[in-house]
Amino acid sequence: MSERVDLMCIGAHPDDVEIGMGATVAKLARSGTKVAIVDLTDGEPTPYGDARTRAGESAHAAQILGVAVRRTLSMPNRYLFDSREAREELAEVIRELRPKTLFVPYPLDAHPDHVAASSIAEGARFYAKLTKTSMYGTPHFPARVYRYMAVHLRLLHEPTFVHAVGIEDLGAKLDALRAYRSQFGENPANAGVVPMMEQAAAMWGATIGAPAGEPFFAIEPLGVDAIEALV
Repeated sequence: MSERVDLMCIGAHPDDVEIGMGATVAKLARSGTKVAIVDLTDGEPTPYGDARTRAGESAHAAQILGVAVRRTLSMPNRYLFDSREAREELAEVIRELRPKTLFVPYPLDAHPDHVAASSIAEGARFYAKLTKTSMYGTPHFPARVYRYMAVHLRLLHEPTFVHAVGIEDLGAKLDALRAYRSQFGENPANAGVVPMMEQAAAMWGATIGAPAGEPFFAIEPLGVDAIEALV
């Protein structure tokens, strides 16, 4: 029987989750939360990578962050589309790992794969609860879904909340990104990504009086049991 997780973070490519919420993943994993990362594609081809290299990099990054489970699905990089087959492949993983909460890509982006991944993820959340289906596993519906931002556009949208993370968590995120040497070390076009992520984390942290932070976007209203939690 596969290990069940508390949270599932879904990305179009290896490194998407690390870019958008790597420090949050590190903080949650350090606290004992079981986190899964599911990459819809292997991210290849890229100018300086190959499938074997990317698999090793993503495994190393997951180890740095303390991720409990990492899966790479069979969908095609560059040609990712929302379809019944894509939704069902992801839904089967949701039914298997049974997370309480999903973190999915922000739906507005210049990269078509990111847009498709957002749609696939939200569709798979619904598909995962279906009965009378040929999909593997028993029905499961994650109670919450939040969007993280790892986009190619220069967006500054107001988030629902900013998650405060510490310097240790931010360091883990940056180390996880550096694990993708084929993407951020060997590719001159992406040389500025890691320092940019450090600057962005500091900016978001400054908005809430924390050393660093990462923004998230809720689809549904958030419930608060005690107003004291907000003060």
